[in-house]
Amino acid sequence: MAFAFIMRLLLFILLTISACSPPETGPPVIYDGPIREATDVELFYSENFIIKVKLKAKKVLEFQNGDREFPDGIYLEFFNESGQLTSTLRANEAHYFKADDQWRARGKVEVINLEKNEQLNTEELFWRPAKEEIFTEKFVSIRMQNEVLYGEGLRARQDMSDYTILRPQGEFELTGEPAK
Repeated sequence: MAFAFIMRLLLFILLTISACSPPETGPPVIYDGPIREATDVELFYSENFIIKVKLKAKKVLEFQNGDREFPDGIYLEFFNESGQLTSTLRANEAHYFKADDQWRARGKVEVINLEKNEQLNTEELFWRPAKEEIFTEKFVSIRMQNEVLYGEGLRARQDMSDYTILRPQGEFELTGEPAK
């Protein structure tokens, strides 16, 4: 009888232990949010000891993959080889994509060419620093001293010294001799 009691007790203990296995867990959650945050940032990009670009932002979020987000806007100043300020860019928000070395500005985007006194406005603009170019497929307006140009899509140098509106709109004044 004692033997039967001991066997039942051992069986009960084994069943209790096997029932207490740890609960199954799902795959680990991977954090993809910012790994760093900075406020009131002012950065300078230079080549051969000459400042080429000055960046100001109220807030910068940096991610594991090297991307950066500027949720509260961005302000850039572009300088020529002589160190003279040539143009500015302002946007409500911006994102830097490290893998493509490309920036995207959104919201109220404004580029001013100080040398030509021209202003570009659009809602989205991309910038490739290595190629020193800006572009968009969105609606653009360019205010010049005596006229305003409109259209969709733009390809330009980053300082707006040379640009092409891909699909111009509106009325245009043609000058010069008519083609024969």
